[in-house]
Amino acid sequence: MTSPNRRAFLGRSAAAAAGWTVLAPRSGKAAPADRVNVAVMGIRGRGGGLAQGFAGLPGALVTHVVDVDSNLFGNAVEAIGRIQDHEPEAVTDFRRVLDNPDVDALVVATPDHWHAPATVFACQAGKHVYVEKPASHTLWEGRKMVEAARKYDRVVQVGTQSRSTPHYRRVIEEVLPSGRIGTVLQARAWNSQKRPDLSPQADGPAPEGVDYDLWLGPAPERPFNPNRFHYAWHWMWDYGTGDAGNDGVHDLDIARWGLGVGMPTSVACTASRMVNTTWETPDSVFASFTFADSPAVLVFEQRDWSPYVEAGYENGVIFFGTEGRVEIGRSGWRLFEGNEPVPVESEPFADRHHFEDFLDAIASARLPNADIEQGHRSAALPHLANIAFRTGRGCVTIDPETEEVVGDTEAQALTRREYRVPFVIPDRV
Repeated sequence: MTSPNRRAFLGRSAAAAAGWTVLAPRSGKAAPADRVNVAVMGIRGRGGGLAQGFAGLPGALVTHVVDVDSNLFGNAVEAIGRIQDHEPEAVTDFRRVLDNPDVDALVVATPDHWHAPATVFACQAGKHVYVEKPASHTLWEGRKMVEAARKYDRVVQVGTQSRSTPHYRRVIEEVLPSGRIGTVLQARAWNSQKRPDLSPQADGPAPEGVDYDLWLGPAPERPFNPNRFHYAWHWMWDYGTGDAGNDGVHDLDIARWGLGVGMPTSVACTASRMVNTTWETPDSVFASFTFADSPAVLVFEQRDWSPYVEAGYENGVIFFGTEGRVEIGRSGWRLFEGNEPVPVESEPFADRHHFEDFLDAIASARLPNADIEQGHRSAALPHLANIAFRTGRGCVTIDPETEEVVGDTEAQALTRREYRVPFVIPDRV
């Protein structure tokens, strides 16, 4: 049954509907019965890669590409059509695919502020969801995503691909529990790379072919500015979560997974804008997390001004045990028993494993490797570090059961946002 909130959301004016851009598929081939029909929402950059990745799998058919920027459609439709011998429809407003009974799953590769609304509305519409990281834009809406997945019995996979990568799974499921490095008491995760600062840009009209109101969606209404569009939105609080949420969440997720911990109980954070001074989000983050379910500590470092690698990895995790350590990144891993390196083998990193796990979870009616509950808990780490920075107090205490900040009303207020009508996630999904 369609909920009242969803009816209000879907009941946008006919004038809006008239603005949809649709390119009909040329091949006209129907999806085989054993394929999952996939619509991809957000096709620039990472979204384009996701669309082509799913198109290349025998268990999926990309039936729709969805983007507020219709200028992207031509190349995307042709590229996907060449891969799967079926050109997808191109749609500006994702609400059209939510009401299409032929669409089985929605892939969400939008800016962060759209992750949760799109996921919740898709679950309500009976669609499975693959949502890019970080799972949510705020702590509160992450829990709503979990509730929607469970209530509507949908598979929701978060795009933290390491959860399906063989060498990560071997380290975390076999090596760490084996005791080869003793008792693991600390994980250190880092995210280091060179990010450019933003040059000031004047407000102006949105480019032709862009539905900017729909791009804003749940975020506050503001004039169009190039620094709020395409990739630069990552560094604006209305839409992004900084690089801790954007890229660092991968390594935070691996570290939390390896430690076997859930929600933190306390977060201490020192952060600043050392080089990229026009960003709203920090370019440098140094945070530590403690947990009720383990004595281990998770430490995170982010440097967006360091164009070099550490321990052989641009971004990585080290698990420190009482008898040795494991260093791991996308290109492989290293095991040290004491100070002695031990030869190991690695398989090249590939997204394909994660896409296949999503499709298999749908077919098997099981939780995927990066289930939304795990994605929510990992996204909570950068969210809480950001809150500690934004309040200026440098630390927050959390009740892991209620997922609320204790004793700080200002910090607690930052765990959720105000949604612009009609793009509202209700308290009861």
